[in-house]
Amino acid sequence: MVGPGRLGRALACALRAAGRDVVGPLGRGERAEGDGVLLCVPDGEIPAAAAAVAGCAPLVGHTSGATPLAALEPALAAGADGLGLHPLQTFSGAEGERSPARFRGAGCAVAGTTPAALEAARGLALSLGMRPFELEEERRAAYHAAASIASNFLVALEATAERVAGGAGLSPAEARALLAPLVRATVENWVELGPERALTGPVARGDELTVAKQRAAVRAQAPELLPLFDALAESARSLAAPRTPHAAEGAR
Repeated sequence: MVGPGRLGRALACALRAAGRDVVGPLGRGERAEGDGVLLCVPDGEIPAAAAAVAGCAPLVGHTSGATPLAALEPALAAGADGLGLHPLQTFSGAEGERSPARFRGAGCAVAGTTPAALEAARGLALSLGMRPFELEEERRAAYHAAASIASNFLVALEATAERVAGGAGLSPAEARALLAPLVRATVENWVELGPERALTGPVARGDELTVAKQRAAVRAQAPELLPLFDALAESARSLAAPRTPHAAEGAR
């Protein structure tokens, strides 16, 4: 393992717990040798890291969701097979995230430059209890964008909710504590029912008067957030369109 960052540390711990013989995660300049080398480094550093480990192992892989296997070219040119292993999970660096349980049940995008490399990636994913699925090179950008929207942008959205909650006199910590059960239930409804049926609230009811009041509150608390509010409200209207009265009237 090369790269002692959040994913590298968590992945090394989990693989050891799964019975794998793991060296590392190694830092810059440390010699990497073994049956395989897995690069857990930032996307832009993959080619340089691949060059640094060229000739060290018959298998060289990276853990990027967005980067094609061609980034491993320096190692591939030295005779290695390339693989991709991207756990579809979030790692903030908290100590508890190094538990093997963090990986169990998560999806894992896998790829390989040869059938053997692909099977090696699948084997690593399965040993951690993940659900491997093959990711085609030309579809990586869409896959990674979906992951960022579902995870990173959700955090950004909840930060926005914290800020608007300040208009109700709530501190960020109070807002998180009060909104967390709502967020968890909403996510579970989305998973179980799909977005259209999971949508609730004034937009789902066609209550535009309440939406207007909310918009005014956002304007008063953080006017720079109005474009985001408007875009999200419009997106929610699109989901609610088949079941709201104003949408049916507009269709006529």
